[in-house]
Amino acid sequence: MDWLSPENVVAVLTAALGLLATLGAIWYERRVPRRKRIGYRVQMDTAIGDNVRTGGANARLGLFDETPEMSDATLVLLRVENDGSQSISDADYTGRALHGLTAVFTGRTVRGLAVTAQAGADHLMEHFTPAAGLRYDGSTLHIPRVPLNRGQHYKLLVLLTGGAVGCEITVSGGIQAGEVQPNRSTTPDDKPPLFSRPAKILTALLTASVVTLAAMILVGEDDPTPIECATGQLTVVGSTAFRPVAEELKEKYEDDCPGADISVNAHGSTAGIRELEAEGARSAKSAKKSPPLIALSDGPKSDGYPRLVEHRVAVSAYALVVNDGVRLRNLSLKDVRRLYRGEIRNWEQLGGPDQEVVLVSRGSSSGTRDTLQRRLLGGDFEIKASSNDCVRKDDARAPVIRCELDSTEQVIDAVGRIPGALGYSELRAATSLKGLHRLSLDGIQASTDDLARSDGYPYREIEYAYTYGQPPADSLASSFLAYARGSGQDVIRTHGHLPCATPEGLRACAELPDEKPGSDSAR
Repeated sequence: MDWLSPENVVAVLTAALGLLATLGAIWYERRVPRRKRIGYRVQMDTAIGDNVRTGGANARLGLFDETPEMSDATLVLLRVENDGSQSISDADYTGRALHGLTAVFTGRTVRGLAVTAQAGADHLMEHFTPAAGLRYDGSTLHIPRVPLNRGQHYKLLVLLTGGAVGCEITVSGGIQAGEVQPNRSTTPDDKPPLFSRPAKILTALLTASVVTLAAMILVGEDDPTPIECATGQLTVVGSTAFRPVAEELKEKYEDDCPGADISVNAHGSTAGIRELEAEGARSAKSAKKSPPLIALSDGPKSDGYPRLVEHRVAVSAYALVVNDGVRLRNLSLKDVRRLYRGEIRNWEQLGGPDQEVVLVSRGSSSGTRDTLQRRLLGGDFEIKASSNDCVRKDDARAPVIRCELDSTEQVIDAVGRIPGALGYSELRAATSLKGLHRLSLDGIQASTDDLARSDGYPYREIEYAYTYGQPPADSLASSFLAYARGSGQDVIRTHGHLPCATPEGLRACAELPDEKPGSDSAR
């Protein structure tokens, strides 16, 4: 049976162990009484007279040279503490006597006493009075009924005579539902251990079970297959700006889904839309529902393609880039529009160097260019092209040199090597390149961090994936789109885009104005 796999067995045993541990802890809390306990220990037992027996060593400090009856004096420091699990009140001490505890120093006589309380527990001192039962007689010291919170302690410094250092010292008394017994210091700062022995054993067993289960799962899933896998062939066309994302998604999907054959053939958003429309029309004539083709577009299609179904994938950021010889870092949207209308011919008109403006643009099929016209130029078109090589004017009447290139990579290369050149590209492609830099717009820097903000860098757009009609649910096209919206979100983020499937991306993709080419809102 499938459910009897080794990892499932370990998982069940781990859950059972955790359940038993929980039930055991509840039973222990309810059935096993928590103990009240007073512990004591001798922290010091030393000679201060000049004639004291110390088990073979003589201590001759001479503190009582002129007091013969104190020549065998010793000092004992006795620590008394609440080392149980509950607080102890004065009513918890049993017995009819006024005092609570009795300390006996066998073979020695108590001569004097000093009491100290721990820091923050000075109120304990008010209990050490004769009226509360404090007294000593012979070798016996009577200790009052001192209330102690959990962990509190006090110390008794006792002056003794008549016996050897190391003689037996005992403390006795009655505690209701508790006990009085000697203890020892477990750490230098007298802190109890963090975990008990049973807790350590249980923790070790649970940890071993969880680690074993995790290892079995990792080893057993050498080649995990996502549930949306499909086989067959698929072609992705359209946006060159989004091509790096499409290529990585293709590689990861094919690795995860054996039997899928995906090709990426990007030549521009508009070209991809037209190809999809034409292929869809051919498929419709041959009674096929939807061709195995996806067109990626930087921005929405025009209204002239009613059969194409949109799928919002991400919000993409773009940037204006300028040659490093133009030392400007910011432009206003007004000046950007003047530049692309050909009204500004030299950068010195904007406070830059004495260099002629060269506009390096994309062709008419570029979604990046369409986005520029919609988002920055208010729907206006750039001036017509006047150069084939971006260096010489082919039209002497043109106010500035303007050329059109086929890809984002070509634009970036040209802007980086041509003095005075201005261009545009997908934001991540324009990062950390030599020979050019990005421009802020109205003081707002281009950034992938503010894609979800309505007042962010204005040069941004939704990345759409279009299909001819709705592809079948079991098709590779449908599966690949689901993969991009799910497992592929990390790939989209890595390339500087905000996936529409995330909560912040969903809001950004919904709020970004849908300005279609040629629509009134784009002008």
